[in-house]
Amino acid sequence: MKISAVDLFCGVGGLTYGMQRGGIPVAAGVDVDRSCQYPYEANNDADFVLQDVTTLTAKSLRKLFGGADYRVLVGCAPCQPFSSYSHGLSQKRDARWSLLDAFGNLVSEVKPDVVSMENVIELATQPICRRFLKTLRRAGYKVSVHRVRCADFGVPQTRRRLVVLASLHGEVKLQKGTSATKTVREAIGGLERIEAGESSKRDRLHCSASLSSINLARIRASKPGGTWRDWDVSIVARCHLKKTGRSFKSVYGRMKWTEPSPTITTQFFKFGTGRFGHPEQDRALSLREGAILQTFPKRYRFSRRGDVIAFQNLGRLIGNAVPVKLGEAIGRSILAHLKKIDETAGGRLSPKKGKKRR
Repeated sequence: MKISAVDLFCGVGGLTYGMQRGGIPVAAGVDVDRSCQYPYEANNDADFVLQDVTTLTAKSLRKLFGGADYRVLVGCAPCQPFSSYSHGLSQKRDARWSLLDAFGNLVSEVKPDVVSMENVIELATQPICRRFLKTLRRAGYKVSVHRVRCADFGVPQTRRRLVVLASLHGEVKLQKGTSATKTVREAIGGLERIEAGESSKRDRLHCSASLSSINLARIRASKPGGTWRDWDVSIVARCHLKKTGRSFKSVYGRMKWTEPSPTITTQFFKFGTGRFGHPEQDRALSLREGAILQTFPKRYRFSRRGDVIAFQNLGRLIGNAVPVKLGEAIGRSILAHLKKIDETAGGRLSPKKGKKRR
């Protein structure tokens, strides 16, 4: 049974890496961001295709699958237009708004055996999501929609995601995750101690952004799980003293060792953009800590040796990634489904059975 998957909007490869660990071979990842190419190809046995998914043709996509018996198309369209973090900005004027339509059009034309789409929970309320699901059903897919807690799959975050699984051969059951919730201490507690603005000599990605004197005073006054309301009024930001800013409690906070981290965003390396303060060290998360909380292995390479560590770019790439452990669960679920279908049908799509793929 030869399986081949293609990962649309692949980024640095979180979903691809997880799918491969789950037993699904990935032939290629497609993304418009050139800075994703090195980490994607350095860590995954797959080719990186630098292309806008909206310009990817059905013919090109079929070539990427090669001569597989079963074809799997997965992807996570950029979630910013749909995320709660967009704060109601002009979503429909965002060019990324149409990317899910492009995904659906490719499914309709190519008819891969299995499709998976992962995104933010908020997407489920949008007309574009309903349109995507309708496209799948019209094309003959059996569709299941899952709202998942990533912590249930071994991801040490409170992150919740939408997972769509669809197959031309019946329902794909999302396999159950682990019952144990992994904590921040279990994930990053063993890493070398570093100061704000410092980098580890053993792991150049284990580096933290520097802090201004006022933010250093703020993090020293912060308690794990607490808020800026614990501080002396002299160091509270002016915006939080206003009536409109008093409700923003989940910024300038420390994480707790004994709980999962908050959702890792593209700004996780900044102390003031969320509860991204280290539980006990006076700094924000390092880039490596953010990657580990996204369940990338410690050996995952995000930049070439000698390249300058650019916090803004690497933070964006890590924060935008699909958590590896969630990708692995999706891969295991798809593999179990295809094995069952192949056994039931006696290798229906296998060349050995004399069948031709439509």
